[in-house]
Amino acid sequence: MKKIIRIAAILVMTSVMAGCSDSKDTVSDNVSDSTEYNEGQSILETTQNSDGSYTKEVFAMDTYMTLSASGDAAQEALDAAAEEIIRLDNLFSTNIASSDIAKVNEEGGGTVSEETAYLIEKSIEFYNQTNGVYDITIYPLVREWGFTTEEYHVPSDDTISKLMNLVGTDMMHLDEESYEVTFDKEGMMIDLGTIAKGYTSQKIMDIFKEYGLSSGLVSLGGNVQVLGTKEDGSRWKIAIQNPDNDLDGSEDFLGVVEVEDVAVTTAGGYERYFEQDGVIYRHIFDTSTGCPTTSSLKSVTVIAQDGTDADGYDTPLFIMDKDGAIEFYKEHADQFEMILMDEDDVVYVTEGISDYFTSDYETQIISK
Repeated sequence: MKKIIRIAAILVMTSVMAGCSDSKDTVSDNVSDSTEYNEGQSILETTQNSDGSYTKEVFAMDTYMTLSASGDAAQEALDAAAEEIIRLDNLFSTNIASSDIAKVNEEGGGTVSEETAYLIEKSIEFYNQTNGVYDITIYPLVREWGFTTEEYHVPSDDTISKLMNLVGTDMMHLDEESYEVTFDKEGMMIDLGTIAKGYTSQKIMDIFKEYGLSSGLVSLGGNVQVLGTKEDGSRWKIAIQNPDNDLDGSEDFLGVVEVEDVAVTTAGGYERYFEQDGVIYRHIFDTSTGCPTTSSLKSVTVIAQDGTDADGYDTPLFIMDKDGAIEFYKEHADQFEMILMDEDDVVYVTEGISDYFTSDYETQIISK
């Protein structure tokens, strides 16, 4: 499970954040009565902004989400997108007993839907690309440390060692025809939380296009994806929050990136963590140790054409630390761009987006 640092879409903040503004009108909510809700899921009414665009807020996947669009079919598109979020949450959540993932974890394997199989297949690709740094089978350890229940504690070395025997995507198998998932060892479990929001944002982009929209934005608890440019033709400006905000209460940003038709996701260790005996333990796990990563990076932002790819890359890049992340980027520069912040508050930005990135912090450009 991954909680990521919040990202704000600035210059569209009047539409994304002005939920209580008098300049917005509530419009009818046409979400289907057949939408199946589980605990912790809700869809709020659509609101119209002063600029004519529409906004809908959703709570699902353990986070607040904002969808914004404009155009003749904007309201209908937002309703369809909201239903899609609930549907996918019901499919991928580890906490909903009827989901594909919860059933696989409970039963030690089983047949999943085509979409779940696709994400598992993508997870295997990320595992192979990152030499095992990305690993969805880390879930038993994440749960043991209390990050899924908020009953935080440091497990004994013996417990960590035993659970490490259950970690390894190479011990998970997917039949590409039947979509059956099997594990080599009893007790293995998986969690798609590191890519589910990215896949969801990509699906919402598809919905926007189906409804003929040319401009829109989704913010799924920090995963931001945009369709096209803003209505006036300018790029969307995405402000990336300083990861220290949650520790010191500040509200500054580490930088602003201008984008169009891409997903922007961020992984960082300071939004979900706990402290024990003076040591801070972050929610991002090093699969080689079974413990929270000790990476010197504070934040990793990935920009990619596909939301699933952006979401899948940010966590392993964070674990790889600065040098490893830069080396990985140089090998895969055609697939994504990135922005890093290290513990010295130095920001590193890849050359492909350097002309569209601004920051008040010391910034260094990473060449391919």
